[in-house]
Amino acid sequence: MSIDEHRRPIAVTMGDPAGVGPEVTARAWAARREHDLPPFVAIGDIAAVDAVWDGPVARVGDLKDVGRIFAGALPVLHLEDSGPLTPGSPTAAGATCALHSLETGIGLTRNQASAALVTGSVSKHALHGIGYTHPGQTEFIAERCGVTATNAVMMLAGPSLRVVPLTVHIPLSDVSERLTTELIVAKARIVARGLRRDFGIDTPRIALAGMNPHAGENGQLGDEEDRIMRPAVAQLASEGVLIEGPVAADALFAPGIRDRYDALLCAYHDQALAPFKALHFHDGVNLTLGLPIIRTSPDHGTAFNIAGTGQADPGPTIAAIRMAAQMAAARERSCAPAK
Repeated sequence: MSIDEHRRPIAVTMGDPAGVGPEVTARAWAARREHDLPPFVAIGDIAAVDAVWDGPVARVGDLKDVGRIFAGALPVLHLEDSGPLTPGSPTAAGATCALHSLETGIGLTRNQASAALVTGSVSKHALHGIGYTHPGQTEFIAERCGVTATNAVMMLAGPSLRVVPLTVHIPLSDVSERLTTELIVAKARIVARGLRRDFGIDTPRIALAGMNPHAGENGQLGDEEDRIMRPAVAQLASEGVLIEGPVAADALFAPGIRDRYDALLCAYHDQALAPFKALHFHDGVNLTLGLPIIRTSPDHGTAFNIAGTGQADPGPTIAAIRMAAQMAAARERSCAPAK
């Protein structure tokens, strides 16, 4: 693998130092040649890597040095000592380090010192214990980027499927009330733009999954399709967005049907994530559209129960780094002046 030493690196926050983030980041570096990974820098407490990995590590103070170092050692931007570290046992100091890593990664990417941001998993419980009030990392990143949370769209992407849950972490009983024509239109616009800008798809094709069985069966099994979804599809189509639906969800994910579309919009969390994880549990990537920066994340949690045991799979982190690099390259091409 040839490495361009002058290429802007990917910033990878390691997340909670007691979780699997430090280990999977290090093992992603160890697999860099096998997966042709671009240069990246780990951000956090260097002791968290030393606690779970005996490979070569090098401190960096300037991201311009990452390309030169990357071939021979994992570059780590050490922020602070997070105190005594026991893999699997989160602490307030560790949560503070995770938060500072996130803030640093956002800043480096917004300032274009890094090409994209990959965020490791954090413990919401531990973060809330130190006064963190955001529901998750996405909302925090959006705020720091000057984007309202409603304009930051979560997409799950894998080699054969991209899905967007229109409503996310709410009870199923609240979906009908929270799902509106305006919400669908706003998120579909962001998805269409993101597919063009970050995936290089000139004319993206989108499908909207029906909320009810058989997409409502002409109102016999629910009226959300007629009352909320069809007006949204009509409005988007009038704007030139190539969107179809509502399509019965039990058919939409079938091979040969899902392949017709570049992204599927789903009414609620599990409608999107259950089929997605069935297909891409080990190589699925969580990413955020609508931001001025590229942000991806491995689609798993801190896994405190296996931290430090060597069982953590680096596959999702590798996939997140690869996709971040591909998205950054696509965005750079889309922003390049025409010749």
